[in-house]
Amino acid sequence: MAGPHGNGMDRMPHRPIKNRIGPLALARTLAWLRLCAIGGQSVAVLVSAFWLHLAIPLLPLLACIGLLAVFSVLAAWRLARSWPVSEGETIAHIVMDTLVLGVLLYFTGGASNPFVTLLLVPIALTAAALSIRAIFAVAVIAATAYLLLMYWYVPLPMQDGMHNGFPLHVAGMGVNFVITAVLLGFFINRLARALRMQQIATQRVHERALRDEGILAMATQAAGAAHELNTPLSTMRTLLPELRREHAGDVELAEDLSLLEGQVDRCRDILREMVAFGRAQLSQEPERMDVTQFLRSCTERFQLLRPEAELELQLDEDVAQLPLRVPPGLRHGLLNLLNNAADASALRDSREVRLQAGREEGWLQFRVIDRGPGFSSTEGNAGLGHSQKQTGLGIGLTLAAATAERLNGELVASNTAEGAVVCLRLPLAVISRH
Repeated sequence: MAGPHGNGMDRMPHRPIKNRIGPLALARTLAWLRLCAIGGQSVAVLVSAFWLHLAIPLLPLLACIGLLAVFSVLAAWRLARSWPVSEGETIAHIVMDTLVLGVLLYFTGGASNPFVTLLLVPIALTAAALSIRAIFAVAVIAATAYLLLMYWYVPLPMQDGMHNGFPLHVAGMGVNFVITAVLLGFFINRLARALRMQQIATQRVHERALRDEGILAMATQAAGAAHELNTPLSTMRTLLPELRREHAGDVELAEDLSLLEGQVDRCRDILREMVAFGRAQLSQEPERMDVTQFLRSCTERFQLLRPEAELELQLDEDVAQLPLRVPPGLRHGLLNLLNNAADASALRDSREVRLQAGREEGWLQFRVIDRGPGFSSTEGNAGLGHSQKQTGLGIGLTLAAATAERLNGELVASNTAEGAVVCLRLPLAVISRH
């Protein structure tokens, strides 16, 4: 007579993608399919009883459909919870659907009812979503129901007169074919789309893991280099004052030695900052300051690194006094963007760099604008890490993007008529002290 049934999977980023979706996606598909079953079964029972005037047991059939409706409500409530859905629970949903369909078929001709092939629907859906063991379990359940319906059932009223009943059986087979085709086509397409989205998400996780491994390797190398550089810097810092005393009469050399001393001190300060940053990263203790203080510390540091750059700061009033929890790495990420922008502007003989800070709904935005040639990507937004800058190590944007992702933000790059814009967007819920 009617009805059907019909449910997704997490993978480690380095494992090959399997052709499985998982219990959750299948359970949600079953929930929608169950609603279709309730509607279809109700229509089929009512049409058979009141239009075709078949002497079917109306009350037991409607009671079964009502039971399925109650179960559908409970299943919808369950899927709205955050509890994980297991394969066993999904199979239990299929058992309930199969049981209701089996009872409906029992009262309407058993295996001779053309709608008995709807028992194949949960097997097809399970094959697209669950493990081999689950597929076998569902197949056994469906096969058991089919075998029982071959021997125990209530015959349809016209089965005694096969001449009159056969056309109705053929018509039922046609309706069943259409229903099965629509159900399988629509819901398996939903599962396939869920699988594609999961594959894309897994690929992104895999790419992010590879990038983070590269960043970790660079950080490890940088830590070793910082440790090794401390010794020669200490040696130079000791020798330079002695050289100045030995050549006190040479004014030009004294100036050069003074410049070298300043550079050595600057290198030592950078190494200390690297160590302090590493400790802060390990402790995960954010600095506490407002947006104005944070930007002032960034711009002062940038002007020391790039005194030739002409930095213009544009700060919206509504965020100037916004208190922040500045996480480790944010300042370095913004400095990387400013440094990249200065290099890009220099490619067009410009010193202009503009930094804009503002608020957009629940986001804090830092927009870095340069006067350079822009990004080389030909797709929508310029691809991060593909600027046309010829100098540098080529990791500034990558590190900034990693910082943004770690803070649940995003880094968006685009070209303009005058240069390029890189926007660092961070959720206020993560970095605001409110």
